[in-house]
Formats: sequence, C-alpha cells, structure tokens
Amino acid sequence: MHSDMIFSPMGLSVGLTAGLLYLIGLLIWVWAIVQTIKSNESDGAKVAWILVLIFIPVLGLIIWLFAGPRANKS
Repeated sequence: MHSDMIFSPMGLSVGLTAGLLYLIGLLIWVWAIVQTIKSNESDGAKVAWILVLIFIPVLGLIIWLFAGPRANKS
C-alpha cells in the first residue's frame, strides 16, 4: 500500500471501517467469554468453551452461538 493512500479519504474510511468491525468483533468475543463464565455449566465445561473461544476465535464464536452454554437467568 502506498503511503499516499493512508492519508487519502478512501484510505481513511477503509481504515475506520476495518477498525470498527474489529472493535465490534472484540466486544462480541469478550461478551461470549463473560456469558460462558456466568453460565450453569461445570467448571470443566466453562474452561473448555473459553479455550475454544481463545484458540479459534472466529469459528469458536460461531460454534458457541449455536451450541454454547447459556448464562444464568437471574
């Protein structure tokens, strides 16, 4: 990428969009870990899910959304 693209309006908007998408993904990932910790699952299951989320974050999050533990209803 050329250095003049970094300072062009197009380069700035692409960078902001990518940064915003990354931030949203990070927040969802952290939320998934917190929800796993708050769930009714055993400690072993919680650790397993957290390891899945840490080591395969994108695929792990997709699997977690469909098959992961649910948080306590307080």
